[in-house]
Amino acid sequence: MFGAGAALLDYDRDGDLDLYLVQGQLLGPGKSPTDASDAPAADQLPLRGRLLRNDLIRDGAAGLLHFTDVTSASGLDADRYGMGVATGDYDNDGWIDLYLTHFGPNQMWHNSGDGTFGDTTQSSATGEDRWSVPALFWDFDRDGWLDLYIGNYTDFSLANHKLCFRPSSAPDYCGPLSYAPLSDRLLRNRGDGAFDDVTAAAGLARSAANTLGATAADFDGDGWLDLYVANDAMDNQLWLHRGDGSFVDEALLRGCAVNALGQREAGMGVDAADFDADGDEDLFVTNLTAESNTLYANLGAGSFLDSTDATGLAVPSLSYTGFGTAWFDYDNDGWLDLIAVNGAVRIIEALERRGDAFPLHQKNQLYHSLGGRRFEELSGRAGKVFGLSEVSRGAAVGDIDNDGDTDVLVTSNGGPARLLINQIGQRRSWLGLRLVGREGRDALGARAGLIRAGRPTLWRRVRTDGSYISAHDPRLLYGLDRDGAPQRVEVHWLSGRVEQWTGLASGRYHTLVEGRGRSSERAGSAPGAD
Repeated sequence: MFGAGAALLDYDRDGDLDLYLVQGQLLGPGKSPTDASDAPAADQLPLRGRLLRNDLIRDGAAGLLHFTDVTSASGLDADRYGMGVATGDYDNDGWIDLYLTHFGPNQMWHNSGDGTFGDTTQSSATGEDRWSVPALFWDFDRDGWLDLYIGNYTDFSLANHKLCFRPSSAPDYCGPLSYAPLSDRLLRNRGDGAFDDVTAAAGLARSAANTLGATAADFDGDGWLDLYVANDAMDNQLWLHRGDGSFVDEALLRGCAVNALGQREAGMGVDAADFDADGDEDLFVTNLTAESNTLYANLGAGSFLDSTDATGLAVPSLSYTGFGTAWFDYDNDGWLDLIAVNGAVRIIEALERRGDAFPLHQKNQLYHSLGGRRFEELSGRAGKVFGLSEVSRGAAVGDIDNDGDTDVLVTSNGGPARLLINQIGQRRSWLGLRLVGREGRDALGARAGLIRAGRPTLWRRVRTDGSYISAHDPRLLYGLDRDGAPQRVEVHWLSGRVEQWTGLASGRYHTLVEGRGRSSERAGSAPGAD
């Protein structure tokens, strides 16, 4: 019932997003892919994660997409039972690396910069043999090197497998509370290619949970990245950074551990963004059928209110089990919308009675923001792909064809990956940014505000984390609606530096480099935009 994430990343630095698709395996002795009636073709074996190079061809304003499977040539040999993927440049050499979580030993893959990857799990001291699900790169101590968080699920193995049943006494998958929870791990980057385990020193070893989703952002506005963890059937966690490298979980006190009724929920996917344009990071969590998804609105300084009902998001999600999710402005009107991709984890008896061979499938959902106050579900008007019923899991967002709107990559269990190409966002004005820190890599965790007279400031955070075990495009994309005038951008870097850029033309991407803008106290245009 669990499965695989995906990543959008520019691994070859040619300016367009490539795809990495995590692959599962068959479990049990004597299993072979050829045993199944829907066995993969010979050129798809053996089962392993796949790297697809984007050979984007520009044709005027349009981009013609074509992908080449370069898995073998890349040296990526991920043939374990894959769960998720995290992306980030952990050695600051300018090339994006991959960390893969598995049902079994995880792997760190270092990008050599020549189209190939090397397995540096042992040399980087990033191995983890327990069942890991999410992972993310973040610079929690602001020393310029990306650290690594690994979220672990339950102490399940084939050896300790239990039999579980539905109320009808028919067999079904076991719930997470059937097994002991595991503690997560925090690895600090030493800056020499290796990591130290600082889980205990940081305070994260004090609790164990069934972790499925995680995202890092500055929720309380103190300048340090915090960590929000979505847990299955247990309290969610809000690990607030104390400013000294240690964390304290204040989710219950801050209003984001359980829902408004005080109930624990399933906590699969999660994403953080400023959906209401009030300057702070809000949270959205996908949950189990009959629970509804949950929107925690940040009231300021990291205190949250369950606003699911107030924003119209409760009722439409009650019939679904959500996994991958993301805040993104699909129509470029300036307000962040939501996608939730769905698929059950408990057998849907109505499907089973009809003889469905895989009775877990559900439709995906798209929610349109009504001015940052409420949401309306638009799935029925969002294209034929939203009419499909599949067992969706991972979701990654980014501008795959570089046309100025956000596309979506969706994975499913026992089915194909889907690349959803946005056909509407580019009709409105837009501005794209890539933020590069002093280290020469994507400035994960930095925030940029698009400031316009008479309109709310649009804050976006550089991130690849969030969703469900997937990795996003790190670039920032601002929908400008019908406003194509030059904009002022204010960037808050993790180092504490605040800089401004003006005169950035809309309808294109700009690279903003830390140290090349003007400090926020000075006015006027600034150099440094490419």
